[in-house]
Formats: sequence, C-alpha cells, structure tokens
Amino acid sequence: MALVPHGGGAGGSAVPLSCPVLTGDNYTIWAIKVEANLDAQGLWEAVVPAEDAAAAVIAKKDKPARAYLFGGLSEDILLQVSSKKTTAEVWASLKARFVGADRVRAARLSTLRGDFDRLVMADGEALDVYAGKISGMAAKYASLGATLDDAEMVKKLLDTVPDDLYTAVAGIEQFCDVETVCFDEVLGRLKAFQERSARRKVALGGERREDQLLLTAAQWEARRRARGGGYDDDDGSSTASGAAGKGRKGRCHNCGVRGHFARDCWKPKKKKHEDALLCDAGDQPSLL
Repeated sequence: MALVPHGGGAGGSAVPLSCPVLTGDNYTIWAIKVEANLDAQGLWEAVVPAEDAAAAVIAKKDKPARAYLFGGLSEDILLQVSSKKTTAEVWASLKARFVGADRVRAARLSTLRGDFDRLVMADGEALDVYAGKISGMAAKYASLGATLDDAEMVKKLLDTVPDDLYTAVAGIEQFCDVETVCFDEVLGRLKAFQERSARRKVALGGERREDQLLLTAAQWEARRRARGGGYDDDDGSSTASGAAGKGRKGRCHNCGVRGHFARDCWKPKKKKHEDALLCDAGDQPSLL
C-alpha cells in the first residue's frame, strides 16, 4: 500500500510512501513509521484530531488514512479490525491489542526499566551499536506513554562504556553538565575521542606486547648460539673449506691454540694490547 501525498504536494508532484507491514512483533517500530508517514501527508488528524479541526476536514482525511493502515496489516490482524469504521478506531484497536490496558502497560514498563538498568556495552561492541540500543529504549518508553530523558541516557552511556573511554568520560563530566547535555553531543564526543585514539595507535606503530619482545629475544639468542661456530675465528669465516671446515672451532685469541674459544680458555687472560707491545719491544732490536 502506497500513500499518495494529500493535496498533491508542491507543483502537483506525488511521492508514494509505502506502509510497513505489522507482523505482531514489530508494533513499536511500525507505529513510529506509520505516524511519521501520516503526519508528513497531513493525515494524522484522522487519528488524533486537532482541537480546532473541522469535522468535514477530518472526515475527508479519514478514508485515505484508514486505507493506508489497512495496507500495512497482515491478514489475520486485518480481519480483527476490519469492522472499525474510522482511522481513530483502527489505531486505538491496534494499540490496545499490542500495548494493552493500563495494568499490562505498567507491567511492560516495569520490565522495560529492568532491561534498561541491565543494559551494558559488550566487549568489542561498536559505540554506535550500543548507542542505538539506548536510543531504541527511549522509543519503547515513548510507545508506552513514558519518557526516557537525555539525562538518564547520558548517565547510562557514561557509566557503561569500556575502560579505554574513561579518559573521555572524565573530561565530559568535568567540563559538561551531564544533567542538561544532549545525548547526541556526548555520543559525538566519545566517538571523536575513540577515533583520535585509534589514529594515535597507528601513528605509534600499534601496541607492542611484552610476550612478542620476549619471543624475539629468545629467537635472537637461539640464532646467536647456532652461529657460534663463526666466533673468534682468525679469518672471520665459520668454515675454512667446504664440509671439512663445517663445525670446527676457531683459534683461541688468548693462548693461540685451536679447538676452543677465548671465552672458554683455561689459561690466565692476557691483556692484548700491552702484551703485543711488550713482545714487539723484546723481539725487535733497539734503534738507539
């Protein structure tokens, strides 16, 4: 069922508005969309007449509005309200069926308050998704005739965000009046802080984990041990000639004997530079 604008619209153009189908489980969303469509076409007065509205005007709007509602009902629901002669009666019947009487309404409102109190942001949940849940609660409150104001929504959002946003929460509570600030403004500030933090992590190369550093050190030590055959060699290579030199140790720089390294030498450690100078002085004849 498509709704043609009442009165033709500007320049006589018409933009049809399709009616969502009421299935029984989506009444809150269905009522919001239908009310917006009827109000946009000037037909909402057929449901809730204005105080100064003339009866003739209301009667003229009633038929297209009633037909529009019928187009959005499933067959079983349509059969139950088909006997209603006016749009207001159809709307009231649907509301009574899905919202219930005052006692049922009070019970549902109590359940909704409990759901709101238990609402917590899950690990890894996107901030927009969680904020949408809070806004959805406000719509459900409105469908039951209650109000969930911005102060309660802001408090719920600030109290249940993850730890990485607590710095932004502290700033908002310090510089903003959380009793009067708009929910959308608080959400925008949190999203801006979250995106700025993400950019900073990327600029710094991301978070470095301690276990990764330890693993790298262990790998480096293993590589150093595996290449130990090339240490302290006299010619700087780990193998002298092909496979014959594979696995051989170099010459000890402390005692000059091959087969072990200077760090493993059992002889007293000598001072390289001083000994070299003394040997040169003792071996060479004096020029004077």
